[in-house]
Amino acid sequence: MIRYSEDKEIDKSQLETLFLSVGWESGRAPDRLQRAIRGYDTVIAAWEDETLVGLIAAMDDGEMTAYVHYLLVHPEFQSHGIGGELVERLKDGYAGYLKIALIGEHPAAKFYAAHGFVTEEKASPMYFFPNQKG
Repeated sequence: MIRYSEDKEIDKSQLETLFLSVGWESGRAPDRLQRAIRGYDTVIAAWEDETLVGLIAAMDDGEMTAYVHYLLVHPEFQSHGIGGELVERLKDGYAGYLKIALIGEHPAAKFYAAHGFVTEEKASPMYFFPNQKG
């Protein structure tokens, strides 16, 4: 049985395991990752017993816009509705906001569209990487 929690105090080894399970480099810096998770306005975690199996994290301006930074589900638990449940819980929490934004990489675009997200034709996702020389 999957349970959901909004507690931001998640053990760094649990975060490391989850993030590395999907190949995300941030899992290689578990101390920083744990501090980052604590800094988000909204964190919803999915647990099977005492094992972290999914997580969504968002930051917001307190009134109008929320930005989803993380959504991940351990590969062994994907396609069981956990990601969708995390998204729906987050959407419920931000129901009074004007917009919830995210950058969905191409393989996930259909998933996000199925949960009501649309692309903005006038906008393009852009990044700046301060630690890379251009």
